Amino acid sequence: MDQVVLVLGASGLFGSHAARAFERAGWQVRRYSRARGDMAGAAHGADLIVNALNPPAYHHWARLVPAITQEVLGAAQANGAAVLVPGNVYVFGKEPGPWGVATPHRAHTRKGRIRAQMEAAYRDAAARGTQVILLRGGDFLAPGEARSLLDMVVLKHLARGRITTMGPPSVPRAYAYLPDMARAAVMLAEGRANLASYEDVPFPGLTFSTEELRAALQDRLERPLRMRPFPWWAMRLASPVWELARELSEMRYLYRMPHRLDNARFAELLPNFRGISLPDLAVQEVAALSV
Repeated sequence: MDQVVLVLGASGLFGSHAARAFERAGWQVRRYSRARGDMAGAAHGADLIVNALNPPAYHHWARLVPAITQEVLGAAQANGAAVLVPGNVYVFGKEPGPWGVATPHRAHTRKGRIRAQMEAAYRDAAARGTQVILLRGGDFLAPGEARSLLDMVVLKHLARGRITTMGPPSVPRAYAYLPDMARAAVMLAEGRANLASYEDVPFPGLTFSTEELRAALQDRLERPLRMRPFPWWAMRLASPVWELARELSEMRYLYRMPHRLDNARFAELLPNFRGISLPDLAVQEVAALSV
C-alpha cells in the first residue's frame, strides 16, 4: 500500500517542492489548505505530516508559529503520524560554525527565539512518542521561482549585467537548493524506521559567497558582471511602516557572518546523496531568468 503524506503549506517554497518529490517517489500526497480547518481530520490515515506552513512575511510569528506547532503535533498524535519539519539557521545566533547537531541554540533575534521555542516543542513531543525529523537548511534556492531572496534581490538585475550583494561579497553562506532538500526529505522519511524519535539533520546544500556566485555566472554567460551593495539604509528608513523591511533588517547579520552547515549527520544517514553543484546552479539561474 502506498504511504500517505499530508503536506501543510503545499503552495509555499519548501512545501511545493516536497509535495512533488513525494509524488515522484510514489507516495499518496494530500495537500492541506488552512481554509479546510480540520488538520487532524485531513491527517487521518497519514503516515507522515510535512509542516511547511509559515506565516507570510513573518507576520505575527510570535502568535502563529506556536499555534501551528501545537496543531501539527495534535494532528500527528491523533493519527500516529510522524512529522517532518524544514528548519533554518536562526536558532544558532552568532555561534561559531560549522553549525551542526551539537551547536548550541543561542538565538539573539526575535525570530530566532521563536524558532528555538518551536524546535523545543518538537523535541518534547518526540520524547512523548511522536517521531520528528527536522531537516535544517540555509537560504532556499529555487531557480525560476521569484519568492527566493536570491532571485528576488541578488539576481534581480542579472539581465542588466548586475548582481546585488547583501553583505560583504567574500562572505560564504549556507544555501538549500529545494529540489535536493525535498529529495532528501523523502529519503529520510522512507528510512524513518531506522531513525531516532527526534532527528536534527543539517542539510549541507551549497555554501558560496556572492563573489563565487558571480564567477560561476560569468563563466556561464561569458561576460563580466558588475556588483552593487544592497541598500540596507532604505530598509532602515522603511522599517517603521513596512513589516518585511523591519524583519529582513533583523537578519542582516546572516549576510555579514560566514557560516555553513556541518554535513556529518547527513552523510551518516544518506551517504550516497549527491546534490547540485554551483556551476550547475548557475546554468539553471541563467535559464530561469532568461539572460
